[in-house]
Amino acid sequence: MTDFEEIEIKNFRNISSQRLSFDREDIVLIGTNGQGKTNFLEAVYILCYGSSFRTPFLKECVSYGESGFVLEGTFRNEFGELQKIRSVFEEGKRYIEIDGKEVKDRKELIYQFPCIVFCHEDISFITGEPETRRRFFDQMMSLSSPVFLDNIRLYRNLLAKRNASIKTVNYALLPIYDEKIARVGVEIMRERKKCIDDFNSLFPSLYSKVSGGKDDLFITYQSSWDEDDEEFIVNYLRDTKERDIKMQTTTSGIHRDRFVIKDSHGNFSQTGSTGQIRLCSLLFRVAEARSFQKVTGKKPILLLDDVLLELDDRKRSLFLDELSDYSQAFYTFLPRENYFSDDGRKPVFYKVEDGCFEKDERHYDLS
Repeated sequence: MTDFEEIEIKNFRNISSQRLSFDREDIVLIGTNGQGKTNFLEAVYILCYGSSFRTPFLKECVSYGESGFVLEGTFRNEFGELQKIRSVFEEGKRYIEIDGKEVKDRKELIYQFPCIVFCHEDISFITGEPETRRRFFDQMMSLSSPVFLDNIRLYRNLLAKRNASIKTVNYALLPIYDEKIARVGVEIMRERKKCIDDFNSLFPSLYSKVSGGKDDLFITYQSSWDEDDEEFIVNYLRDTKERDIKMQTTTSGIHRDRFVIKDSHGNFSQTGSTGQIRLCSLLFRVAEARSFQKVTGKKPILLLDDVLLELDDRKRSLFLDELSDYSQAFYTFLPRENYFSDDGRKPVFYKVEDGCFEKDERHYDLS
């Protein structure tokens, strides 16, 4: 379990340089749109992962007129010890250190600061292209399995080299890459199948409980290759080589697998209402947190960015009841929203205005 006790921000988006302290597991940021609430969640995410959930370009996060930003966090690790993390972006380069020691690979952060963000764009898990669902499940598995993350990285590297060999007419290398891709691809396929079995063991009942609907929502895994057998895949890649050459890319593989969400009526993205789809995307994240806790025994940090607005009172209450497997949670609310008055949580509140954060002890009396 990892909790932030203090976060200091300098030159990050519209946020005024300041230090915030937290003595509770629930932190609520209250303010109208455009004041800096989401920017703060983004800063927390960068401390946890070294990257943003909003943009691939960290230079977009630098305050106007500045050359870089600095984020510093004081956290209590799973052994109860206080440590410091520092994330710096300066002159186009990123630098991360924990207790003064440079972090060479962002993979080190993932397992030190497991973090799950809930945002409006999550609806693309249901309605978006197959790539978005692949990314969701791959990220979910990478969060709890360093081996899976290594295999995904290796596969992408091999795929890039195979595609380069096709484009440069260096066909003699294809058999070598085919064998390596088959070996890594089989491991990824098997892990994905297991992940979906585990996900389907908890997600349908979770969705049914919160939605009040039927317990018939499930996810299917449709692999690009018919068998998770290395020899079969090597032969398949060899037999489809001419097609790949014609298309100038590798046309089959785990990079083209599909995860399809279904109910008794068919593809849920087509049969579900807007409200059902929105709720489904939120509960994907809840299931991700539960899955992580089940596999690792650890609880992640949660970031919830104005995602409760579209739920009615009943579903909002049920959703919060199911939101329990976390070490610390940061929420963004609009003014006058009171979601915690009756559920026993005792959050610390910050009023956010024009990039400034002020602790608001008077917002609710939850003592």
